[in-house]
Order: sequence, then structure tokens, then C-alpha cells
Amino acid sequence: MKVEADLDLCQGHAMCSMEAPDVFTVPRHGTVEILLADVPDDLRGDVENAVRYCPTRALRIIED
Repeated sequence: MKVEADLDLCQGHAMCSMEAPDVFTVPRHGTVEILLADVPDDLRGDVENAVRYCPTRALRIIED
């Protein structure tokens, strides 16, 4: 699976980096950066939570 971010929607709340710190980072006063292009299966649940709890719905999962 892959994850995609809409940087026009991202407001830098950093909920994603709290849910999946191995996959996302949000610099201070910035927008999300995706650290892993392909998400390993063991991080799937964390990424699903990050997508679910993103307050602006800026993230989406893309199934391979």
C-alpha cells in the first residue's frame, strides 16, 4: 500500500505523525512529509489511524 497527501488540505496539525511517526513527519509550521513511499504491512494499522484522524482529510491510502 501507499499513502498520498494533499498538501493543499494539510494544515500541519501533525496528527499523522503522532499516529505513524515512522511514515509521517510534520516540520514546525509546515505540512506533512511522507517518509516511506511504500508502507510495510506492519505499519498498516498506524497509517489507517493517521488517515482516519487527520482533521482536514488530507491523507488517503492507495492500495497496490
